Amino acid sequence: MHDLVIRGGLVVDGTGLPGRTADVAVSDGRVTAVGRVDGEARQVIDADGLVVAPGIVDIHTHYDPQLTWDPLCDTSALHGVTTVAAGNCGFSIAPCRADDHAYVAQMFARVEGMDPAALDRIPWGFETFGEYLDTRSGRLGLNLGMYVGHSALRRWVMGDAAFERASTPDELDAISTLFARAMADGSLGLSSSHAPTHLDMADRPVPSRLASLDEMRALADVQGRTGVGSIAYAPGSAVEGIDAADRDLLIELAGRAGVPVVTQGLGGRSKVDAPTKAWAASSAFLDRSAAAGAPVYSLLMARPLNGPFSLARGTSRYEGVPLWDALLAEPHDEKVRLLRDPEHRARLRDAIDHPNRDASVGSTLPPPIWESLRVARVHSDANRAAEGRTVGALAGEDGRHPADVVFDLALADDLETVFHWSNETPAWRELLRDVQRHPQMVVGVSDGGAHLGWDDGAEWSTYFLTTWWQGEQLWRLEEAIRLMTSVPAGVVGLRDRGVLAVGRPADVFLFDPERLAVGRCGLAVDERTGLERFRSVPEGIRATIVNGTVVVDDGTPTGATPGQVVRPC
Repeated sequence: MHDLVIRGGLVVDGTGLPGRTADVAVSDGRVTAVGRVDGEARQVIDADGLVVAPGIVDIHTHYDPQLTWDPLCDTSALHGVTTVAAGNCGFSIAPCRADDHAYVAQMFARVEGMDPAALDRIPWGFETFGEYLDTRSGRLGLNLGMYVGHSALRRWVMGDAAFERASTPDELDAISTLFARAMADGSLGLSSSHAPTHLDMADRPVPSRLASLDEMRALADVQGRTGVGSIAYAPGSAVEGIDAADRDLLIELAGRAGVPVVTQGLGGRSKVDAPTKAWAASSAFLDRSAAAGAPVYSLLMARPLNGPFSLARGTSRYEGVPLWDALLAEPHDEKVRLLRDPEHRARLRDAIDHPNRDASVGSTLPPPIWESLRVARVHSDANRAAEGRTVGALAGEDGRHPADVVFDLALADDLETVFHWSNETPAWRELLRDVQRHPQMVVGVSDGGAHLGWDDGAEWSTYFLTTWWQGEQLWRLEEAIRLMTSVPAGVVGLRDRGVLAVGRPADVFLFDPERLAVGRCGLAVDERTGLERFRSVPEGIRATIVNGTVVVDDGTPTGATPGQVVRPC
């Protein structure tokens, strides 16, 4: 008797081949047949009219803290994700010494926008990387692959010196040994960052940013001795668009390690200011890495970043404009006083016109652009006509500086006006049609588990299907599924995931193509933590199945925990 039979769906297996109507049989967590399946089953799912695809693989998340209290990675599982890679950007929850929990928690809170109160829920019963993986056994709703964070390695070995200086030869030996141990325990590889936006709560560069490039080379050599996994690395110029020196470094690291390097930021700031500016050079760089036998892949968020904020509550989106960031940190009455001060207003206008681009000064995060910053909600009847319009358009009507539009609307609402920022522009959208076609651009990325203040992207898979397959018709269905399953799985070395085939683990995603929609996406109270965060609830997704067990049934979590720690091979 089969454990599960999925009957009569359109099986799109993740290889890129066209789908075929077939049954899928599952026993002991693995696919045992694809075709016409006879015999009884303990559970049958009628998939008539549904697409039956491999579970989606998301290779850029920050779920490692959240997984200690939320085994299902809400809301990724609702969108068909069955495998996540965590520990990205140089930050992993392990290794972490027992007396260093507070430092690690504040780093996640600052860099990844997590709520400190949520991080207080971590049931620390581990210190080493291997111990963390061991504690997840039997407690996962989804499959978990873990990078080991460079900042965590440096902090373990160097303590406070990790965010002050480069390592000594003896310290580098200890860091290398610790990394080798993590690889032996099943790490996906090294994750690291020199990105200038990565600062801790004390405005210090995170530990990985103090590592020398020779330290990066040494750790790539360590991974090269294993020959598995990948390196996830954001170089120092990532925000600006990855310069020539960092491009050469990425290729060198891939060559030393003999594994793919996964980066981010190709186009970088140019995607905000001038979206078409850097892509030709970026594409040529990716081609050059492949020709050299040291392929570099770049993460691509094929959906717009977005989120709400008010001047009353503040936002981290203006960290790259120090004067604005300081304003948002002030008490309410001081904010109002400063906004009513003509001289300070003038300084604020000048600051937003000249954001910081010097990493030695602080964050270089680009601020939201005026043409995509919308007025989401006002409270003053006199400003009701502004709702739904962009700040840029409102400024253009009466010749005001866009900053004055923001400040005047906010003052009329006692600072409670809600603005909604996004990086979506017509030029950005047109560029994405071209960029996502490059075979080394990986569309499978969310940032899941991070960013309380805005959409963490957990709905990226549903957005990709509804926008780029159904709406824009840029891809055939089998191609779109392949890009979200076997491609990201292969890049990070999870070679038994991402394809629906006999003998493979039964990670399956079932959806109704006629009903598929991103659905509700907005701020909601997390039932586990009682804290507010973005949550996305899709429509048209019938089931998410992990290792043969249904974990989400018609949008409802089942409570099952069949997930496994997955290791590169």
